[in-house]
Amino acid sequence: MAPALIEADGIVKDYELGSRRVHALRGVSIAIRAGEFVAVMGPSGSGKSTFMNLLGCLDTPSVGRYVLDGADISHTGSDQLARIRNEKIGFVFQTFNLLPRTTALENVELPLLYSGVPARERRPRARAKLDAVGLANREEHHPAQLSGGQQQRVAIARALINNPVLVLADEPTGALDSRTSVEIMALFQELNHGGITVVLVTHEPDVARYAGRILHFRDGRLTRDEAVAAPCEARALLATLPPAEEEDA
Repeated sequence: MAPALIEADGIVKDYELGSRRVHALRGVSIAIRAGEFVAVMGPSGSGKSTFMNLLGCLDTPSVGRYVLDGADISHTGSDQLARIRNEKIGFVFQTFNLLPRTTALENVELPLLYSGVPARERRPRARAKLDAVGLANREEHHPAQLSGGQQQRVAIARALINNPVLVLADEPTGALDSRTSVEIMALFQELNHGGITVVLVTHEPDVARYAGRILHFRDGRLTRDEAVAAPCEARALLATLPPAEEEDA
């Protein structure tokens, strides 16, 4: 059995909103092994987004212990959290978060630029990641010249550029049509089969069914931890769907 990549022990997260205290997470304990594909579900206000922020080192717990890849980062400072995010975690968002005036290749290069990697190294690494997500022929296109699915593939390539141990995806298919959503889930499954740990937030059961495990949150608590015996195979489902309309080059 693979070792635990993520260990959360008694995680509590409170926020002060004026005179009111909001209990976003109430004693969450969970372990996620390296190589798992986990979906996180729950209604609005359930704590799932706060949980993802903690996993992604965008925040720290009020109480409790969080260990990522063997390092306890429960009380780590902001500078070190930023370094851990850049080295160990790739983020994928619903809105793509691409810079509109830069090419697909330049968007993928950005994390390397922030890390001080020389241009002669950035370019081939970014090209390799675009090729891995099926966009080798779109590297000079700007986001406005790409379909929604292609933009999300660029965002995924960017998330992979530093070879992270963990990819966090927040509603990554929320802005996509049905077929393109399945294509993106097929890509996540392929990355996961290659050994990358994926944790995905979604409110859609149809998206969660591609994962091997589903965590259900409600009122700041983990209410159910469900193993999926037979995750839906996105690539097989694609073969049954009508072909996509031809995309502009």
